[in-house]
Amino acid sequence: MTTFPAVLARRLRADGGRPLVTFYDDASGERVELSVTTYANWVAKAASLLVEELELERGDRLRVDLPAHWLGPVFLGAAWTAGLVVTDADTPDAVVCGPDTLDAWAPRAEELPVLACSLLPLGVRFAEPVPTHVHDVGAEIWSQPDSFVPWDPPQADDPATCFGGVDVTQEELWRTAATGTLVTDGGRLLSVANPASPPGVATFSEPLAKGGSLVLVAHAERERLEATYAAEHATARFPA
Repeated sequence: MTTFPAVLARRLRADGGRPLVTFYDDASGERVELSVTTYANWVAKAASLLVEELELERGDRLRVDLPAHWLGPVFLGAAWTAGLVVTDADTPDAVVCGPDTLDAWAPRAEELPVLACSLLPLGVRFAEPVPTHVHDVGAEIWSQPDSFVPWDPPQADDPATCFGGVDVTQEELWRTAATGTLVTDGGRLLSVANPASPPGVATFSEPLAKGGSLVLVAHAERERLEATYAAEHATARFPA
């Protein structure tokens, strides 16, 4: 399996109903769980928004400037489905941001697509209108279809990430994930790392590639973290 669509398709065939991403926010008490099928639907909607609405093309670079949140893996998957490169560069072709960084990106919304996520429960829109030219993901994503087939699909040698100026291809990403050591096959990884950050990508790619799942905790509190580990039947944690 050398591209994200191939990896996700295999998971859908094998265990579409199993949890893939479980998200906790210890500050708000929010809990969200996405099965493989539900995750795939969100990815399709997000990919359609990026490609069909915003006209991004294979090879374009997407900055996923989100905190630790379940929408991070969604936009990673949407980017890799469309053949986009997830980057940490300050000069991307488009950016997905949250409320904390919206003010920094909004002034650039006339020169590049800026998608803003409210990070409110259920992925809903911002309570107040977003700045001019900014796209409110919670308002625009729901009208997108539940399936997405790129007209120019990603290839194994297409870059999947570019962090610190270093490209990692789709094939390299998924071969590394399949042989990684963060979680065993079918395991459940509890993590406090941001999956949209350079050190955190593996916390999502490994469970996806190895038939496992991610339990992502934001604003983690130590005592609650231990209880979550037990309640979610986690088998590994990151950091260890």
